[in-house]
Amino acid sequence: MATTNEPTRTEADSMGQMHVPASAYWGAQTQRAVENFPISGYRLGRRFIRAMGLIKYAAAEVNHDLGKLDAQRAIWITQAAQEVIDGKLDTHFVVDVFQTGSGTSTNMNANEVVSNRAIELAGGTIGSRSPVHPNDHVNMGQSSNDVIPTAIHVAAADALKHDLLPALEHLAEALEAKTKAFDDVLKIGRTHLQDATPIRLGQEFSGYAAQARLAAARATKAIHAVRELPIGGTAVGTGINTHPEFGKRVCAKLSERTGIAFVEAANHFEAQAAKDGLCEASGLIKTIAVSLTKIANDIRWLGSGPRCGLGELKIPATQPGSSIMPGKVNPVMSEMLIQVAVQAIANDTAVTLGARDSVFELNVMMPLIAHNLLESIRLLSAAARVFADRCVAGIEADTARCEELIEQSLAMCTSLAPKIGYDQAAAIAKEAYATGQTVRQVAEAKGVLPKAELDAILHARSMTEPGAE
Repeated sequence: MATTNEPTRTEADSMGQMHVPASAYWGAQTQRAVENFPISGYRLGRRFIRAMGLIKYAAAEVNHDLGKLDAQRAIWITQAAQEVIDGKLDTHFVVDVFQTGSGTSTNMNANEVVSNRAIELAGGTIGSRSPVHPNDHVNMGQSSNDVIPTAIHVAAADALKHDLLPALEHLAEALEAKTKAFDDVLKIGRTHLQDATPIRLGQEFSGYAAQARLAAARATKAIHAVRELPIGGTAVGTGINTHPEFGKRVCAKLSERTGIAFVEAANHFEAQAAKDGLCEASGLIKTIAVSLTKIANDIRWLGSGPRCGLGELKIPATQPGSSIMPGKVNPVMSEMLIQVAVQAIANDTAVTLGARDSVFELNVMMPLIAHNLLESIRLLSAAARVFADRCVAGIEADTARCEELIEQSLAMCTSLAPKIGYDQAAAIAKEAYATGQTVRQVAEAKGVLPKAELDAILHARSMTEPGAE
């Protein structure tokens, strides 16, 4: 909103005149939205603005190709839209996330910014709507009802492909490196938070690496879930006021610019009336968040201590952990990733409830869906990469501590059961627990098996690879 000291210009829309900051590229309709929705201070971010620029650029090219827009106006519009794509005009996208549910204010924000910048490039007067009109030219063949959901799909797919997918693959590679490095480290397994049979630390990390790889596969599935674009359906899906080939051609140009195989929606009424594809993508992203939580949680617990916890891992010290306890170091990278994952899970709830509010021919929660979906992708992308670099890459194994805990574990009696029976093995475990001895010590004292055979059966490595020669 313009301050009392800031110079303004007067613009008009269908509802009358508005005072707009003189330096702004937005116009009267955007200014109304700025004044109507001083709600959160949140804005639809870089990925979304880039997507809006891509759509306006593609629309101008297609409208020219179809003989609807003259060459000179097409040039001015595409030049202005390219500046939107490049982030040069981000400060002029000023509408709050919490606005009209169709995102009409944001679409008009884009139309006015592109129009006024195009007018400036043409040597005209900003705000004059000549020679480039925000509705007649920039928004030609379009409606907010198909542009905004198209922008959400394009922005989400773009962010998934270029941000989240590479970050998850990077994390998987870091975990796979530890899988190899820790292959010979024997440790105790745990189920129900209780001692279980031995496992190699490399095997444990292979599970984390597989989760990261599957998370990357889910990110790819999420891209597929948003490949169909509503563009071309205009107001209610009928395609009124646009060329029959407009949607297909815009999708082709968006595919060319992004490297993502976008296609026109098979059914425009579904594409505009429902947001099931976005709900599906959000659910896959939520699953990724759950996977990352498991990895981060295990690593912080395995590194708990350093002396009074499990202490099987040595986690990189990244910063002091306490303002009162000198020398304390906390698993801050795990905590960061878990917090981001919780936020993504909460965002999915907002997206799900937003997608549910699709009534008749339109969903009226689209800005909410856009904000939460894109925020989850942005946060998880950054968090996964930082976690890989500042935690996973520097993890070391405390081999001595791992071996110590294996020998003390009562679960070592599991491999005795096939030889001496479940009941006798259980009795050995109970006696070991009661006396503070190890399973090996009790079994040796009872002479249940010859020592050589007992040692072979209680060899921890053999328990991690049953059937191996």
